[in-house]
Amino acid sequence: MAATTATALPSRSLLDRKIKHRPSKIGILAFLTALAAGVVYIVFHVAHDLNAVSITSYAPYMMLGVALLIALGFEFVNGFHDTANAVATVIYTHSLEPNVAVVWSGICNLAGVLLSSGTVAFAVITLLPVELILQVSSGAGFSMVFALLIAAILWNLGTWWLGLPASSSHTMVGSIIGVGIANQLLMPHTGTSGVDWDQCIKVLKALLISPIIGFVFAGMLILLAKQVAKYPGLYEAPKDNAPPPFPIRALMIGTCTGVSFFHGSNDGQKGMGLIMLILIGTVPTAYALNHAVSPAQVQSYIVASESAGQILEKHVDPTAVLTEDARQIMTDYVRTKELQPNTVLALRKLIDDTTHEISLYKQYKSVPPQEQANVRNNMYVASEALRLMIKDKNPAFTVEERKALESYKAKADDATKFIPSWVKVAVALALGLGTMVGWKRIVVTVGERIGKDHLTYAQGASAGLVAMGTIFAADKFGLPVSTTHILSSGVAGTMAANGNGLRFSTIRNIAAGWVFTLPAAALLSGSLYFLFRLI
Repeated sequence: MAATTATALPSRSLLDRKIKHRPSKIGILAFLTALAAGVVYIVFHVAHDLNAVSITSYAPYMMLGVALLIALGFEFVNGFHDTANAVATVIYTHSLEPNVAVVWSGICNLAGVLLSSGTVAFAVITLLPVELILQVSSGAGFSMVFALLIAAILWNLGTWWLGLPASSSHTMVGSIIGVGIANQLLMPHTGTSGVDWDQCIKVLKALLISPIIGFVFAGMLILLAKQVAKYPGLYEAPKDNAPPPFPIRALMIGTCTGVSFFHGSNDGQKGMGLIMLILIGTVPTAYALNHAVSPAQVQSYIVASESAGQILEKHVDPTAVLTEDARQIMTDYVRTKELQPNTVLALRKLIDDTTHEISLYKQYKSVPPQEQANVRNNMYVASEALRLMIKDKNPAFTVEERKALESYKAKADDATKFIPSWVKVAVALALGLGTMVGWKRIVVTVGERIGKDHLTYAQGASAGLVAMGTIFAADKFGLPVSTTHILSSGVAGTMAANGNGLRFSTIRNIAAGWVFTLPAAALLSGSLYFLFRLI
């Protein structure tokens, strides 16, 4: 035991010095240059978007600025947690110097965010009460956005201070649940909705299963590697400050690159959807509809809408009568998921009316400013209603009808579920800046406090490969997952499979964070929502 301790101490001291080492002036200059370029890009595009907006009051723009700062603050704190996991393995195996690893991870995150599809962003949004999404510019809408973002930031900061690899995904979902429950409790007699539990359970399953996948598959991968890759150096702990041989080093850097990229493509999206709600609520003229959609694409939408209307006409209940506003009927359907006799009739009318209005103007950007938010809400509700009908197979559409309706839905989503490039750049910069500032605490936990022995090359690579694959799969299915829990559980799986032993005090703390994050974030966001509604 004494020999082991003697060997570990110099390595620990070396890592302490490396982690505390200040970045080079060239590195700082490169980062500041990238930051400045990103800010200029964002300002230029925001100014262009707002150029066509007639300013009658500066209040919405002040609200926009505050809300964006809070939303980007969430992504900044997200960088503390999740991106730090991606660099832990390359730092603790001496494959890259800490400051180089952090900068490289930030670049890969940027690429992942810029190339992301936005599917995860809008999967998170569907968890919110539908009427708050449609009325995001109201006091209740802004209370929702501020409450869930501030709650997520506070909880993430608290767990970061303790050095716990807590999940930003869990935090965000918990905050949304808290707002939804509070919204329903505050107005129980007005028909307002709470949490979309079906969608929430789907997300929670992904968050629950992904760490188990990380633990099991990383453990299996390290055992398989021992049977296939007969390279002794791969299963050794790093010695002194010497980097590993080139093949091992390339493998470690490759896994760091993959985890960072897919982290950006998945986690980076969680704040994007909320930023879009903020933009729609404050400046609907510029952001309610996607002005980048070409006239030809708008014409394609009109054709798809006419086809969808003809299909829905076949499934209208002959006894159906519209006794209230069509959009209100569809909002109630999205909220309750209960098909009424007049639901299909209302959906057909909503689509027909919206199509008629859009056909008058030929382009989304030509829709009158006062009608932009209204048209967007009509298209959003129609799309969500079709999603539920197709999912529940009620009405019973044929295969051809379902394809035609899905085509209409996709074209409607192009107009309402979009993310401007400057939003992606802003999120990427916030993630990268957060990583640069707060990575050290989480890196120490992942690198040396999960197992009793130092992380080997094979263990770091196995955990990274499994994390990379799991996040990639979740991104394709539009599911938010936790980079933190996948990678930390992967490290634990390799330690268990390798017989190194686990530090159960650390595992207990991580598990406690996993268990308490969701209810704590829900309680915090619900309380803040109640407070903000009073204001």
